[in-house]
Order: sequence, then structure tokens, then C-alpha cells
Amino acid sequence: MTEKTMTIREMCDAFDVTPRTLRFYEAKELLFPIREGQKRLFTKRDRARLKLILRGKRFGFSLEEIRQLLDLYDMGDQQQTQLARTYDIARDRLADMERQRDELTEAIDDLKDQLKWGEKMIASMNTPKKAAE
Repeated sequence: MTEKTMTIREMCDAFDVTPRTLRFYEAKELLFPIREGQKRLFTKRDRARLKLILRGKRFGFSLEEIRQLLDLYDMGDQQQTQLARTYDIARDRLADMERQRDELTEAIDDLKDQLKWGEKMIASMNTPKKAAE
């Protein structure tokens, strides 16, 4: 039984990526499509790997972290090592994201305060002063 393969165009349509993205991931040895001349055919495994790559990128994982996690799949321990390592990296990434969010919230609040001050200054400069009587 032959497994269903997808062309580069079908992969692009299915995952909303560009051919360049797929070739880049192939060059980085994250995807391993079957090559038939210039044609690339992506297997079910490639599709699963791409889904994980895109999810990892969305969460801010580096390509090297993603590669390490994908490589752990074949360890033969029913993905226990892969899941544990993914959990550790994800927990650290969440802490980083929360820290960034808190810093961003603080910067937004500071900027809002500066804008309020600026509005008051502009309003006071535009208010005509009564001449001394």
C-alpha cells in the first residue's frame, strides 16, 4: 500500500506556507520529501513534522530547538523523552512570554501616562491667557 504523498503546491495550500518556506525547512534538514527529479513529494511524516515546526515557530521556539525535539521522536521510548523535553522547553518559553508581556504592559502604561501629560501640556499652551487688567 502506497502512502498518500503531497506535492509542494498541495503542501503550500494545506499549511498556508510558501514553496520557499518548504525548501528552507528541507535545507535545514527538518523535512525530508521524496525527490523525483526536481519534484518534491511530501509524506504523512513530513506533514506531521511541518505541523510541529509551524506550531513551534508560533510559540517562539528556535529552529534548533524544533530540530532537537523532532529528532527525539525516533528514540524508541514511545516519545516519552520527546514529550518531556517539549514540556520543559514550552514551560521555559511560557515564562519568557509572560515576562515579555509584563514588560510590554508596563511600557504601555508608562506611554499612556506620558500621553496624558502631553495632552495637558498642549491644552495649557492653547488656552489663551487673560491680559492683566
